[in-house]
Amino acid sequence: MNTKDKFKKVRIPLIIIVSMTFFWGCERDDVQKLEERNWQITWSDDFDGPAGQLPDAAKWTFDIGTGDGGWGNAELQSYTNSPENVSLDGDGNLVITAIQSGNRFTSARIKTQGLFAQKYGRFEARMKTPYGPGLWPAFWMLGENIETVGWPQCGEIDIMELRGQEPNIIHGTIHGPGYSGGNPITKSYALDNNRFDVDFHLFAVEWDEDKIDFFVDDYLYQRIERGDAPGEWVYDQPFFILLNVAVGGNYVGFPTAQTPFPQKMIIDYVRVYQEAN
Repeated sequence: MNTKDKFKKVRIPLIIIVSMTFFWGCERDDVQKLEERNWQITWSDDFDGPAGQLPDAAKWTFDIGTGDGGWGNAELQSYTNSPENVSLDGDGNLVITAIQSGNRFTSARIKTQGLFAQKYGRFEARMKTPYGPGLWPAFWMLGENIETVGWPQCGEIDIMELRGQEPNIIHGTIHGPGYSGGNPITKSYALDNNRFDVDFHLFAVEWDEDKIDFFVDDYLYQRIERGDAPGEWVYDQPFFILLNVAVGGNYVGFPTAQTPFPQKMIIDYVRVYQEAN
């Protein structure tokens, strides 16, 4: 079982040292000097429980079915709430499993919509990703007002997305009015001589009224400031959390004979913080 720290406060160190990684497309230093913050935990799930149990219904709900046109991305999977697609493993992890049965694919998409949302703070998850052409795991957020204003006016923060055919590269992205779909604000981060499906990694954003910072293993690889948005900045409201594994779609292409199934995204924990006064 993974050892899990149960705590109320965490202090992000002033100097963060990260090794074995590099900033995609740029040279980077191994030492970052960042503003020190004192984070107070506000919400978490460590996924403790017996194997085969669904995620806590007090914290998570499900998107079910194929959606309208494959959730708007020409995706192939049908999302379910079956333990075969989403359940605890008994070792302190949640596992989302993409399954192929003939020409049919099933997976899961869970969310905190209607149960938890927060404006600003640190949002993080420790996980291992699936891999293979056509696999699309994601840890992301949507504005709580999506039901009233729609997408992309509600805003979207993609803390981690990965194309399964590029298992060493993740992407951090925001979508908003005037910069959505194929024209978002985005940056990639890659591992050197490693892959995100081999070991657990920590993916996070730290978000305030002026900016959104994107981290892998506490290395800041992207900062998006309010003035960087070519359209309206819509990140001044609560956002809820989503976790899913899609199969196929415009972003990743489609599975091939080389795509192994089943494929699993293994989530050790999800935690949310706000800055302590």
